[in-house]
Amino acid sequence: MSISFADIEAADRLLEGRIVRTPFLRSETLSAISGAELFLKFENRQYTASFKDRGAYIYLAELDEAQRQAGVIALSAGNHAQGVAYHAKRMGVPATIVMPEATPFSKVRAAEFLGAEVILRGETISEGETFIHERAEAEGLTFVHPYDDARIVAGQGTVGLEMLRAVPGLDFLVVPVGGGGLIAGIALAAKALSPETRVIGVEATGYPSMHHALRGLAPPPGGPTIAEGIAVKRPGALTLPLVRELVEDILLVDEAAMEQGVQLLAEIEKTVAEGAGAAALAAVLSHPERFHGRRVGLVVSGGNIDARLLASVLMRGLVRGGRLVRLRIEIQDQPGGLARATAAIARAGGNIVEVQHQRWFEDVPIKLTDIEVALETRDEAHVGQVLEALQAAGMHAVRLSSRSI
Repeated sequence: MSISFADIEAADRLLEGRIVRTPFLRSETLSAISGAELFLKFENRQYTASFKDRGAYIYLAELDEAQRQAGVIALSAGNHAQGVAYHAKRMGVPATIVMPEATPFSKVRAAEFLGAEVILRGETISEGETFIHERAEAEGLTFVHPYDDARIVAGQGTVGLEMLRAVPGLDFLVVPVGGGGLIAGIALAAKALSPETRVIGVEATGYPSMHHALRGLAPPPGGPTIAEGIAVKRPGALTLPLVRELVEDILLVDEAAMEQGVQLLAEIEKTVAEGAGAAALAAVLSHPERFHGRRVGLVVSGGNIDARLLASVLMRGLVRGGRLVRLRIEIQDQPGGLARATAAIARAGGNIVEVQHQRWFEDVPIKLTDIEVALETRDEAHVGQVLEALQAAGMHAVRLSSRSI
């Protein structure tokens, strides 16, 4: 099964009026932070909040009438599922979606809301493959592969086509990589429209399937990740050769870097990105020397992050930045002791959000007590000022919150 730039152009015409032509915008602030000129492709603004809408439509549009009547089945951690379910519902095609058991509830609910039957199987996408093929054969369903299909690659390649038409001559395109459908399509578009533009892939350190395959290495076992959308254990048979030929490099980013990416996109761009959607930004920030002074297009590939996880990421980001800290303060266990501590914090400009007494569980003299205080601060320098104010008031204080989470 082969694919060419002509297939991407044909897909682009088919998609007219069927998907959102998402904005591709320069980020003033992220450019200043990174030292590169960054342009963001906001694929999280698709109807299902992911680029997967594109390939799913192209695949379903080419089904014959018998296949449409029988229905389709897809294997997905969530975004491909929603893309297939969304377009299947619009076309009147029955859809069954198989997801890993740990898929965020929000993605399961979204697929069900779009009319698909959802079945949870296995810990990862790969573990559901045997089941899905058995189900497809038994019920005559058409399997819509999430990445290893020419129609899917052509649809995803329209992302790169739109980017390079909007901002010609970019030095780099940085693209998150799971099975390789998105980056293979974008790289094909880049080769045709802007051969001097280099394409860089990004994978999570726990799931370096493409990175390892290109180097002849066995993939690691994987594990928990914020980027479940690219938690793929092996690349596609179609996509791997395309990536080997057209992609300059695959960079690996750790969980903390992707968390930071999610946080920065929320705080600076006021946009919600999932872990995979923030991977491209994480790569640029983790490898500043690679991109310094260059014009770089980043794909914000999706925004389907669980609300509880997003809240945790944002709070952990405050801790990392020294804007939320926990202090342990030793005070006199007598009237006015707590007031003196809070007054010292207030004079230094800290805002207390939580206080806990520790009278029995700490090794302190009986006439003293420890209090643990969570407070908001402006930055790391401000944390130091609060600690100095407490010391000046005669109280011993230590910082408990970690800046390395």
